[in-house]
Amino acid sequence: MPVKGERILYPCYFNAALTRKEGRRVPKALAAKAPTAAEIDRALRKSGIKSRIESQPHSGHWFRKEGRVVAESGLPKEKLILTVAKVLLGKA
Repeated sequence: MPVKGERILYPCYFNAALTRKEGRRVPKALAAKAPTAAEIDRALRKSGIKSRIESQPHSGHWFRKEGRVVAESGLPKEKLILTVAKVLLGKA
């Protein structure tokens, strides 16, 4: 369970193969091809944000067992998601 100041990010938020309805939370232009929790973790650390990987999957994608990343950030979640998406694509 995250504590105050922690944001949970799932790989499905950044997956270009998914629709918004299926869980993608970034514009298609910022989405990555099959991102992993490890890649998201690296992108957060590159941005100077402490993070850790957990094995819990997204409830809508429980069968994929992709895991999740918990970021220690005071940024609003949507801004954090966009920041990570830009780093994943090398645009930041």
